[in-house]
Amino acid sequence: MTEVKADKIVDARGAQCPGPLVELIRALKEVPVGAIVEVWTQEPRTKEDAKAWCQRSGHEFIGVFPAEGYERVLVKKTK
Repeated sequence: MTEVKADKIVDARGAQCPGPLVELIRALKEVPVGAIVEVWTQEPRTKEDAKAWCQRSGHEFIGVFPAEGYERVLVKKTK
């Protein structure tokens, strides 16, 4: 698999639900269309919440990748 390079990284480790999702939405508002936002999270529900939010909002859910003690949730801004 090719490594995805994020344009903006948000460290939301330690934040409880829905904190990481709120941080993701905030970050997407700050980047241009086509940019990729990566959220670092330890909250297990973030991956499902982010995927569902992307389906509703029209942004592209790239995926969730394991890291050392946390997960990397990547989303591409599409509009």
